[in-house]
Amino acid sequence: MAVPLLAGALTVLPCTPASAGDVAQAGVVSAHPVGTTPHVLDGIVNAFALVGGTVVVGGAFSEVREAGTSTKLRKSNLFAYDLATGKIDTRFTPRLDGPVNALAAGPDGSVYAGGAFIGAGGAGGAGRGLARFSLADGSPVAGFSAPVRGGDVSALAFHGGKLYVGGDFTGIGRTGRAALARVDAATGAVDPSFTVTPGGGRGGTLKVYAMAATRDRLAVDGSFTTLDGLRRPQVGLIDIGAARPSVTDWHTEAYAADCKDVFPSYVRGLDFSPDGQYFVIVTTGGAKGAKKLCDSAARFETYSRGDAIRPTWINYTGGDSLYSVAVTGAAVYVGGHQRWLNNPKGSDSAGPGAVARPGIGAIHPATGRALTWNPTRDRGIGVKAFLAHKGGLLVGSDTTHLGHEYHARVGMFPLP
Repeated sequence: MAVPLLAGALTVLPCTPASAGDVAQAGVVSAHPVGTTPHVLDGIVNAFALVGGTVVVGGAFSEVREAGTSTKLRKSNLFAYDLATGKIDTRFTPRLDGPVNALAAGPDGSVYAGGAFIGAGGAGGAGRGLARFSLADGSPVAGFSAPVRGGDVSALAFHGGKLYVGGDFTGIGRTGRAALARVDAATGAVDPSFTVTPGGGRGGTLKVYAMAATRDRLAVDGSFTTLDGLRRPQVGLIDIGAARPSVTDWHTEAYAADCKDVFPSYVRGLDFSPDGQYFVIVTTGGAKGAKKLCDSAARFETYSRGDAIRPTWINYTGGDSLYSVAVTGAAVYVGGHQRWLNNPKGSDSAGPGAVARPGIGAIHPATGRALTWNPTRDRGIGVKAFLAHKGGLLVGSDTTHLGHEYHARVGMFPLP
């Protein structure tokens, strides 16, 4: 049964950017979704951002409708709704001609969108792949211009008043940048002091898949083997507290091994704990046994040092991909199209000790074992977006049933 969410039940601060990894929760969210989230009627949801009390949803879709209504609204790839009531904001009418892969809440009631679009809001090439929109009406924010060249944007992180951009691009504006850049939050100008460069794309493709920022660290993962020439297979940490950011001496070989040939790079989502002391990476790759980190979630300590850093714990699905992760302090939520967790000996099967967690699950942050929380969801492609906030956990995917109820592609589990 859906849980009603009453207006005023959540405390939100206007125009305060909220991003994954910075919200601590005292307990595990309910396994019963709220009944107010709107439905996305086609395609897939890839990203969320929370700006004050407004949820911004990005992906590849064309129609939405509010819960409890039959009226369909045309919304291409980006829309917004009220977190407390679920009411879709009809004033927010951005124009995008392609999918949104990433979102970041910005200052002054704005949101950054990154993806595979060519134009944004009629701005033509000025908005290619990266744009900033006003929440007031969805128009591009004047003065921000950061057109992406040579590829698309797959990840965004707004931290310390700066915007970090990841993808498979070769430049932003007139400045060459391979797969990773930092831009001015107001103008979009590339920051000349941030020059950390990924290299050695696995399978020939150079790409930053995901990133997260906390305190003085930026974590990046993707299809690369080096950062600034230093060996960092698929994952690395950057010191962003320094005047000139640089790669830290955190180095793991945990993702150096190959999984299935069709996944030359298999890292996917990552997220820091609210205190920044550790982070969790989830992967695809296919079942390859417990000696590799294919189809797994793994915790690493942020401030470890050295060339042989190992995971604190690993939780295996036994052959199914994980795409998204949210770390709240009380739980590590993981989503993909998995059938099981606690399954190191499974090979597209339930091995000894495996527990069923179809499509979504939660892991104990300290032990790495699955929690009893098991709402279930239609598996499909999988969960592509989580966003933890003070009132619960937002979930975005390509399927229509969450917690045994109809919640098309967007759902929310509240804190009890």
